[in-house]
Amino acid sequence: MSSSSPCANRLERRRVLSLLAALPAVARAQEGLPELTGWAARGQGRLRFVGLSVYDIVLWSPEPVQAARWSEQPLALALTYARSLKGRLIAERSIKEMERQGPLETRHAERWLAGMTTAFPDVNEGDRLTGRHDPQEGARFWLNGKPRGEAFDADFSRRFFGIWLSPQTSEPGLRKKLLALP
Repeated sequence: MSSSSPCANRLERRRVLSLLAALPAVARAQEGLPELTGWAARGQGRLRFVGLSVYDIVLWSPEPVQAARWSEQPLALALTYARSLKGRLIAERSIKEMERQGPLETRHAERWLAGMTTAFPDVNEGDRLTGRHDPQEGARFWLNGKPRGEAFDADFSRRFFGIWLSPQTSEPGLRKKLLALP
């Protein structure tokens, strides 16, 4: 018989129920992405802006993600959009969010903005943009299961995924949900 505390049991039960509730979205996120075969959904959430849903997001990884060491682990984020957005605006907002983690050199910001503008097309409700972070190799992106653009370097990858996973995120509540933190 387990000697776990009732509080720990409730937290684990709530985490499992939350992941089970995400199964339809989770199934869509992995669809057409063989890179995620064998990976598991670790956390999920919804981004809202002024009360409007912008996207649902699911964190995938082969192993549980440690909050303090997330940038050292392979992982993927799958965003399913709840509304239409311009790719250029997604890229510009991404640069601003990346700057929350510290100043960006102008040459990096300009190169990364150009790359994201190519990789991030205009999206419509129901479109899924998935990014995969490899700590050594960098980042790659897919739209609805189809590759988008070239790979980005490891520094870009750390900064980009830090938009959601770094302690400097503008959405700390969403970070907690993605990393399944108490």
